[in-house]
Formats: sequence, C-alpha cells, structure tokens
Amino acid sequence: MTDTLLGIMHMCIFPGGLFALAIGFLFKGIDRRVEARLQRRVGPPLLQPWIDAAKLLTKETMIPKTACRQAFLLAPVFGFTGMAVCAAFIPIAGVFDGLSNMGDLLVIFYLLPIPAIAIMLGGSASSSPFSAIGFSREMLMMLAYETPLLMILLSVAMLVGKSIAGTWGAEFSLLKIVLWQQENGSLGLNPSMIPAFIAYLIFLPGTMGAIPFDIPEAETEIIEGPLLEYGGPLLALFQITSALKTFVVLGLGVALFFPGVISQWWPINLIWFIVKCLVLMLISLTLVKSATGRFRIDQAFRFYITVPMALALCSLILVWVI
Repeated sequence: MTDTLLGIMHMCIFPGGLFALAIGFLFKGIDRRVEARLQRRVGPPLLQPWIDAAKLLTKETMIPKTACRQAFLLAPVFGFTGMAVCAAFIPIAGVFDGLSNMGDLLVIFYLLPIPAIAIMLGGSASSSPFSAIGFSREMLMMLAYETPLLMILLSVAMLVGKSIAGTWGAEFSLLKIVLWQQENGSLGLNPSMIPAFIAYLIFLPGTMGAIPFDIPEAETEIIEGPLLEYGGPLLALFQITSALKTFVVLGLGVALFFPGVISQWWPINLIWFIVKCLVLMLISLTLVKSATGRFRIDQAFRFYITVPMALALCSLILVWVI
C-alpha cells in the first residue's frame, strides 16, 4: 500500500505531475522568448504558456456534430495520463531514483508515443478533412522518429549491460544506467555513444512536433491539422500534455547521456538537472526552430530514416565491435 501511495505521489506531484508541468511550461516560455530574441522580436512573457492554458480552461467545450463523441473527449485524457505516468519514471541523479521497480527503458519507449497516438485518435474522431491529413502525417512522423529512438536506447542498454556483465547483454534499467555513468563517466562523452547522442538531439524536434518537423499541425497548410476542432479545456489538456512531454524527453536525454551530480545537497543537483535540460532544449529545439523552415512530409520521413538512423546504427556497431 505504501509503495502504491508513493507511486501515485510521484505521478501527481514530483517528479511527474505538478513539478513536470511547471518545468515543462517554464521551458516552453523560455523557448518562445529565446526564439523571439534570435529573430529580433520581443516575444511573449515567460508565463504565456500558463496564461494560454488557464484561458482555455475557462472556455466552453465544443464538439463537432459529426465527431465520434467518446473518442474526441477521451483522446486528450489518454495523452495526458500517459505522459503523467511516464514523467514519474525519469530519474533525477542525486534527487530521485525514478519508479525503477515499475518499469525501464522499454516501458518508457512504449509510453512516449502515447501523446502522438492521442493526437491521431482525436484528429480521426473529429471528422474534419484537415484533421485526417494531420492524422496521416502524424502517423508517418511517428514511424520515422521512433525507430532511431529504439536503436539509441538499445545502444545505451547494450554498452552498459556489456560493461556490467562482462559479456554480451543489455541493461534496460534506467536507474542502473544512471548509476553506472556516475561511476564510469557520462555516455555523452563516450566516443561510441556520441553518434547516438547526436541522433537523440535530432529525435527531439520530431517527437515534440517543432519546426522543421511540425508538418502534422502546419498552420499555413492544414490549419493545426488534428487539433483544428479542439478548443477550451480539451485543447488545454493537449497543451498540458505537450508540457509534460517536454520534461520527459529532455529529462530522458539527460539521464541517458549526462546524469552526473555536482553536490551532495539535493537542491543543487535538482537545479543542475534543470540547467542540463534547458541547455539540451536550447540546442536541439530553440536554435533549430529559429534557423530552419518547415520540411515537407516526404523530406522529414527520408531524413529520419537516413541521418539519425545511420547515427544510431553507428553507435550500435561501435558498441558491438569495441
């Protein structure tokens, strides 16, 4: 019973739930502000994502007459629940070990696509032709970027498993991967893992639907695509899910490649974790958005099955050979 209550607390308060939501919205505010500065604009205030979500929560929920009502209503709840659970699995070195007794890298790999699946489910249920186009694009993008992610996770698991067991194997416990790096050095500085780290940086804008990979929701082409018919609290729930996913994918990147601590005092380690996530976001999301235009769906698909796939495969081969 105690473990169950602790698990619920971690999903609702820390590191998932309220903490992940606060960090996710903060990062989104910083992202928009820095992007605006890079483009010589003033930009919105840091609290704008909170303001947008709060305003949407006060609006009326509108459901298209021809929509599948149950799927339309459940889709954002499904996405939010998946990310709230996933956030509790992310270990913060020197602060929190994650729900290591409940899951590992494979569980996280299966939970990460839930927001994209929720967007596809909601878009297909809305009966809008723009949503149908966005649904097909979202599905293609998910197939494109999930395969490199699997190879990245396998390369990390195989390197750590090989080192721990002294023979061929894979270690899928994210906590053990973090602890191994604290003793042996960050994987992001390991020569055989540098290609996988670069591939993960490329994976981030795709999974977050950021420019140049925001094709499923391209405003100038399909007017927000799958989210076109959403508004009010349901759209706010999608925005909250996106904020949670921001925390999850950045926190996972830090745990996989740079989970080191700098103090015995947990508040310092927590701040250090947030700083590393912020740097990861600025490099992989903000700078890329500011410097690129939108890809076509065929360009994005070819890009993901070539460049990050080749990089992740390179790390797998290096782990096998060395």
